[in-house]
Amino acid sequence: MQSPHQILGPSRRALLLGAGAAALTAAGAPAAAAADPSSAAPTAARASEAAIPSPDDLPLTGGPEFPIGLFWPPHPYESTPARFAEIKAAGFDFVISGNYAGDGNIFQYQLGLARTAGLQMLISDDIQIRNMSRWFSISDNPADHLSITPAEARALYIRARDAYGPYSSLAGFNLYDEPGAGWFGTLAKAVAISRELAPSLLPYINLFPSDDPAYYRSFVDVVKPSLISFDRYPLLSEGREDGNYFHNWAIVRDAALHGDIPSWVFIQTLLYHNHREPTASELLWQVNISLAYGAKGIQYFTYWTPEAARGEGFGPALITVDGRRTSRYAASRQINTTWLHQVGRELKPLVSESVVHANETPLPNGTVGFTPTSLIADVSGSPVVLGTFRSRDGSADRWVLVANRSHSAEARATLTPRLSGVSAVGVFNPRTQTYRARGTGPIPVMLAPGAAMLLKLDAS
Repeated sequence: MQSPHQILGPSRRALLLGAGAAALTAAGAPAAAAADPSSAAPTAARASEAAIPSPDDLPLTGGPEFPIGLFWPPHPYESTPARFAEIKAAGFDFVISGNYAGDGNIFQYQLGLARTAGLQMLISDDIQIRNMSRWFSISDNPADHLSITPAEARALYIRARDAYGPYSSLAGFNLYDEPGAGWFGTLAKAVAISRELAPSLLPYINLFPSDDPAYYRSFVDVVKPSLISFDRYPLLSEGREDGNYFHNWAIVRDAALHGDIPSWVFIQTLLYHNHREPTASELLWQVNISLAYGAKGIQYFTYWTPEAARGEGFGPALITVDGRRTSRYAASRQINTTWLHQVGRELKPLVSESVVHANETPLPNGTVGFTPTSLIADVSGSPVVLGTFRSRDGSADRWVLVANRSHSAEARATLTPRLSGVSAVGVFNPRTQTYRARGTGPIPVMLAPGAAMLLKLDAS
């Protein structure tokens, strides 16, 4: 059970999902627990019986391509073939529905547009799914308030599956955005129902930002999800950073490794309240820091700009309220099509082994400083973040993503391989998607603000 101050809400995503959703999530875990009497009980028998597919066999989490998605797509009046082609051209792979698309006919129309454009969709806000997993708890006890039986939950899921399942662009359903921990019992049942009735679809849930490791670890242990996704937006006003951004990433990374599931994150694309409008370098920085911490999927918040009538004060995102491209559309297209897809294909099958910050004093909360390893003897110069990865085949080779710690200054550092442990070094070239061999001596690292490079260290 989380206290209200341990979960940082309501977030911008909760507000976008509407006043009703915000009212539920803003209360934090205690209110959610009261709404879900089943959460304290063991997961239902049907949930424990449901087969848990490997993420490798599901849409987006499976396959070689690194998934890049967006939230808040074009609204229904701008849902056109040209707009969905524009999304694809910017290097996006999937869309999470929203922006007033809450009607089944609109969802079907958008699924058709996505299919034509070569995109996939995660359906949010379908009334059947919301009734199954968000507005009512799933319980066999008829005395439970605001609950439905497992049989009723299955009937609701079948309606949604049958309505949208004929579209090959359907990747899955967003079962709940930013649940409190008290809702995990019902979500475990909802995920099990999804796996039973549509094992080839992705049951998607996105979590709150939180500084409490128990929140994420409980999600993994109770819900048994196919991935762990969260949102935390680090770029604050007046040039400040969220001091616990790295800490939140570290505990999500730990939970993902604990469950052996992929971790996804949302990156900030716009100004709101005490958050600033990101530069192109700051978009890239969020992406590369997330990759260093083991991200297996990147999602942009938001794509289309939420309208001013919502009263939430959002600045322009990738596309303005009236449909014009901003500089961040061009920046995201550059990032997605020339770097993220290419480096993501390399990193997606690998396992995050460690994340360290080198040459940074003081260390941010939740981070670990660099110490020499059997493969890397020294890192000198500018502050950088090193994410080290291994393959699943037991090889002693390692991959190291070196990310610029700064989103505003160039980094100049030197990484020195340990000669006794490294027989060869390759530098990844995203344009050719190959590794350029270089000597095993000190490696100069010159990175633009927010940029990163990927090295492959062949063990001796």
